[in-house]
Amino acid sequence: MPTSVKVLIVSEFLRKLRGGSQPILVRANDGLLYVLKFAHNLQGPNLLFNEVMGAELYRACGLPVPEWRPLLLTDAFLDRNPACWFGADGESIRPVAGLCFGSRFLATGEDSPLEILPGSHFARVANRKAFGLAWLIDICAQHSDNRQALFLRMPGGGLLATFIDHGSMFGGPQGCDQPHPIAPRYLDPRIYSDDLFDGIRHASGILNASKFWNLLRALPTEWHSESALARFSICIARLTDPTSVRQVIDSIADLYRRTVLREPTGRQPVDHFHSAVLCAGIPNASTGHDAAA
Repeated sequence: MPTSVKVLIVSEFLRKLRGGSQPILVRANDGLLYVLKFAHNLQGPNLLFNEVMGAELYRACGLPVPEWRPLLLTDAFLDRNPACWFGADGESIRPVAGLCFGSRFLATGEDSPLEILPGSHFARVANRKAFGLAWLIDICAQHSDNRQALFLRMPGGGLLATFIDHGSMFGGPQGCDQPHPIAPRYLDPRIYSDDLFDGIRHASGILNASKFWNLLRALPTEWHSESALARFSICIARLTDPTSVRQVIDSIADLYRRTVLREPTGRQPVDHFHSAVLCAGIPNASTGHDAAA
């Protein structure tokens, strides 16, 4: 574990939450609420890796994400709370005790964030341009699901988007998805404005790759897999290569013109995209670091 990230102990089960990974809402021994995603998840072995590295990648690019913590789930807790177990084909499956991923639960109190906005509210989103950078990152990360965000209320009536749910990045929980680049777009394309590219033209070169490899070395070994490490390496190589970034931006511009400006209901064409973006890997993707160490 990173020395700067404190391991917390799960103390209370509150309820199950929506989602294919079957997350649960828990309280930890710091008194705060967390969305917990189990290790050895039924969705796939890369889920926790994707959540951690996806959140840290977004944070490194200046995008807001909830704080995360490793949460220790004990056998005693699981025995006391069978209602939190996985459900599959009408049966309950006991999760494995150990370190799980916990993301700070933001929906608390009267100022709970909004999950869905009417189109008329998009102009109130203070960091609306961040959705363009998020789309760029998600394409480079081969994110196989729609980008999700919560909208936090700000003084004066504004809203601040916070990006959540990174488990489908880096080829998805199984590490084998080859998503079309429109797949990780935010579900309502009207969030993207005409100044979509103002914040992403200089996106390459802002990442400190060594920071990520140091974090990878500190993660629990059971959160690693060969496919997760390979997809993450490809993502970092793409985001730090100006040519790859320009190709992604040009392709996003084309998709924006055809899906947002012409088709506001959001039909998803799949005909044209840069081959350099669609390929499963790129030459010399290795960063020169031993990510598995």
